[in-house]
Amino acid sequence: MANAGWLREILELVNRLFAFPIVTAGLIAIAILMSQARVPSERISDGQELIAGGAPMVEVRLPAELSADAQHGRTAFDAKCAGCHGTHAAGQQGVAPPLVHKIYEPGHHGDMAFLLAAKTGVRAHHWSFGSMPPVEGISDTEIARVTLYIRELQRENGIR
Repeated sequence: MANAGWLREILELVNRLFAFPIVTAGLIAIAILMSQARVPSERISDGQELIAGGAPMVEVRLPAELSADAQHGRTAFDAKCAGCHGTHAAGQQGVAPPLVHKIYEPGHHGDMAFLLAAKTGVRAHHWSFGSMPPVEGISDTEIARVTLYIRELQRENGIR
């Protein structure tokens, strides 16, 4: 009987010391797996056409001049992103959100968020358009230039 009390105390101590970290690690692993599972497996391909019927969601003022890298970014954006996100990142009703929008300001969605979205896709979290699949055949340099193009458009439209 005395041994059973001692054993029970040891088991309770072990439970208190290890149960919380194990449960926490398990919950984190489940959250990671669920977030990855929501990203569609299809990829956005090169030369994707604008999807019919998607009216622009915002009006975008263009800067008087783009930097050289942003000009390259515009070319890449037009080839890889405009099919969903619309001309000048104005979004398309029923298709994809505008990137010239306060939600995508640098303080909320940093440049790394754009890189990760293009490389790995992103699950829907601000809009109801559904998850974005990875963009096929785009380099890190192209993504950086596309991001610069978007940032220059954002600044021209008062998003800092």
